[in-house]
Amino acid sequence: MNRRLALGLGFGAALAAATLAVADPAKDTDDLISHILKDDGPARPVLPAARPAPEPVVMSARIGEHEDRTRFVVEVSDPVQMRVFTLSNPDRVVIDMPAVQWHLDGPPRPSGTGAVRSYRYGLFRSGNSRFVIDLNKPMKVSDPLVLPPSGGYGYRVVIDLFPVSPDQFVRSSGWPADLKAREAAAEQLALLPAAAPTPEKHIVVIDAGHGGIDSGTSGVNGLQEKDLVLDEALRLGRELARRPNYTVHLTRDTDVYIPLKERVAIARSWHADLFVSLHADSNPDPNVSGLSIYTLSDAGSDKEAVALARKENQSDVIAGVDLGGGNSTVAPILIDLAQRDTMNRSSRFATGAVASLTGTTDILPRQPHRAAAFVVLKAPDVPAVLIELGYLSNESDAAQMNAARWRNGVARAIAQAVDGYFSPVTASSPYP
Repeated sequence: MNRRLALGLGFGAALAAATLAVADPAKDTDDLISHILKDDGPARPVLPAARPAPEPVVMSARIGEHEDRTRFVVEVSDPVQMRVFTLSNPDRVVIDMPAVQWHLDGPPRPSGTGAVRSYRYGLFRSGNSRFVIDLNKPMKVSDPLVLPPSGGYGYRVVIDLFPVSPDQFVRSSGWPADLKAREAAAEQLALLPAAAPTPEKHIVVIDAGHGGIDSGTSGVNGLQEKDLVLDEALRLGRELARRPNYTVHLTRDTDVYIPLKERVAIARSWHADLFVSLHADSNPDPNVSGLSIYTLSDAGSDKEAVALARKENQSDVIAGVDLGGGNSTVAPILIDLAQRDTMNRSSRFATGAVASLTGTTDILPRQPHRAAAFVVLKAPDVPAVLIELGYLSNESDAAQMNAARWRNGVARAIAQAVDGYFSPVTASSPYP
């Protein structure tokens, strides 16, 4: 199952309801599928190889719950090659495919009580899209069935999920060898030394969190975290680039997903003097608001910090990344604490940044400089902070974070904090 090469597919951003009412066209499709499955005559239709351009379009999707299976039916404009496989711990179905365009009209969210809990889609790497389905229980994935265009529909791809035992699921789950090798090669490429740093310039790496298949938090006003932090990273990058004493690099400058360990590797490959990761927070209490800054600690500053770190560190699970044992020189970083000197330098920048940002934006009133075990902060030789720009779950924060004036002001304030951190007086002062 985990090596199947299939054809066509894409889905929607939130998760199509697992209990969708079946309209007449859907019934017609199921009837046609049943007819084909029972047909002992000609072989099932096979699509030709995918065309390089333009990118195929995913036009619609539906999920149907049946007594013996859960069925996905996806309509695409053109043939698309894809891989379908399962991953355990947590249980997921991953659909890996070339880049596609997603033109779905907001498929409804699932009930979450069936086999499917949720799903998401997006760009995983440049030229590579991915669709990840979270499961409530172990399921076996069938070979996709492709229906050729007819009756006003484009190509329809049908994937059935059948219940299996937990042992059967674990035995059949895992990454296809070639895809695992591809991911390992990408990680090793990120570790390659970048161009030799310019001695007279400080290297600042700006990390826009989430991206691509992982949208992060969704705001009460519809603003997505991945879009907010990318825009803010670009603004901060431009602000720092105006200064002659910095060389600036971004871990991503488009809507693409980058695994957490790879973000760390990028900072180290550039010999970064400072790593700034941008995020936006959420909280069950809609009244909680304000910017906060995190530095590394094996123990969180409070239960909320621990919970936030756990959520952010789940990003690779969301994107369907291989979570197998360490397979790079970065792996020990994820186990050991960063060097004490690096942690002190990180705390010094965080203290200055809180002061610089005060008056520019609302600051979390209770302990705005916080500590948690974020994966992206664990490079032993790169001072690093994670800035939560505000709470997308708070109406006031979400509104101001959606304004260009606010974003420009925050970018300037962070840049001023960077100036202060690298100033000769501050750099030579005792650590906090």
